[in-house]
Amino acid sequence: MFIDEAKIYVKAGDGGNGCMSFRREKFVPRGGPDGGDGGDGGDVVMEVDTNLNTLIAFRYRQHFKAGRGVHGQGAKKHGHRGEDVIIQVPPGTIVRDAETERVLADLSEPGDRVVIALGGKGGRGNARFATATNQAPRRADNGLPGEKLELKMELKLLADVGLVGFPNAGKSTLLSRVSSAHPKIADYPFTTLQPNLGIVGYGDMKSLVMADIPGIIEGAHEGRGLGFQFLRHIERTKVLLFLIESTSDDPHGDFEKLLDELGSFSPELLEKPRLIALTKTDILPHDSTPDMPDLGVETVAISSVRGDGIDRLVYRLGEIVETKTQ
Repeated sequence: MFIDEAKIYVKAGDGGNGCMSFRREKFVPRGGPDGGDGGDGGDVVMEVDTNLNTLIAFRYRQHFKAGRGVHGQGAKKHGHRGEDVIIQVPPGTIVRDAETERVLADLSEPGDRVVIALGGKGGRGNARFATATNQAPRRADNGLPGEKLELKMELKLLADVGLVGFPNAGKSTLLSRVSSAHPKIADYPFTTLQPNLGIVGYGDMKSLVMADIPGIIEGAHEGRGLGFQFLRHIERTKVLLFLIESTSDDPHGDFEKLLDELGSFSPELLEKPRLIALTKTDILPHDSTPDMPDLGVETVAISSVRGDGIDRLVYRLGEIVETKTQ
């Protein structure tokens, strides 16, 4: 099951209390202060795990609490630091403060790691307060509380190419043709109910990652259909591949509608390089050639069933991705 949103509660460890204690030695009736400091509380840490690709684990566990610092003891024994709690998330996870919506972390790359909630500082023992004029201080600090937060996490899949099109435009068929991904394919709208990723090989041992999201309908940016929930997954892509059916009565209108929905969701999407694939040419009459519409964007006619134009399409996508990577 693919889950791309989650809400969790985290609590860093409280600091241990400082100790108030005095030396008790034979023949030393007035021993000096020897109370140790409390240990710091553990932190809540988030780190990327490249083996994960969904936030489903947080459906079953929403509360995370780090360890408390150990209290100080006599003989200037300082308490141990509390144990950190490590929360592993898939690459592409954005962490927000659920109350303010402020972005706290963007964990995109392998090895990314961030302390999301700091543990409380341990309290000072009374040995810290001894002075020349106060040689028997009766003061020790309590540990400070650790930070606690309600967090909202969003997953944006990391892909090079994002497939954009209306339901049943042939996105899943194309992905299954050019990669080893096996999305569900059927001749009715909304077959794709969750994003699918596929690794596409091209050229001399090169590859790119392609993302297929549920089809976009008019009003998707307002929450209609399934598009709104998954549009965020193409925000990180390097190039957008628009799929328009070769049998469409109005390819220009289809393209403009798709652009309008993307722009309404995020204007930045309109700044990405784009390519158009004119799909399903295999269902055209046998003796006809596809009518290539002039949409102001490079267009490649393809048939994912027969393989027509697939090599050229993938090669061009690879060229664009390489240009954006440099």
